[in-house]
Amino acid sequence: MLRLRPYKSCDSKHIADWIKNEETFVKWGGERFGSYPINAKIIDDKYRLNNGDCVEEDNFYPMTAFDDSGVVGHFIMRYINGNNKILRFGWVIVDDTQRGKGYGKQMLELGLKYAFEISGVEKVTIGVFENNIPAYKCYKSIGFNEIATDCCETETVNGEESKIIELEITKSDYINHNKRK
Repeated sequence: MLRLRPYKSCDSKHIADWIKNEETFVKWGGERFGSYPINAKIIDDKYRLNNGDCVEEDNFYPMTAFDDSGVVGHFIMRYINGNNKILRFGWVIVDDTQRGKGYGKQMLELGLKYAFEISGVEKVTIGVFENNIPAYKCYKSIGFNEIATDCCETETVNGEESKIIELEITKSDYINHNKRK
């Protein structure tokens, strides 16, 4: 059974170990961490010393997913522009040796449960690179819907420009999605 808990400093070693190449680094959120390669200290300092670059003091919630074998995934939650009704998920990663087992889906479903049923938000957003098909399909499978945006943010992944697709799930979408399960 997969469970969630708040991030601990010892988790940073696992996260760094899962980022084995520059493509994974960029897709995970590397531009916020500087340049590849990354190590546990860089991740932990970003979280512990820099509050994940969030200006607001109480606005950065890194989470760790684990099962009976140990740590298997990680993501962060933060409020958008100080609005405590909209939560953004980001920096999503699953242990590369555990991919394909549904852990990403389970982890984010637990995150949505926390967001809507405990935190009481009205909407959760997430971004994904257009060339990250597995992540896109994962997000869609748990109820996220693609939204139109005014601007098109891009990043360079493996020498190619890649558009970031924005998705969201509202509380009513979450409730309806869970009724269909």
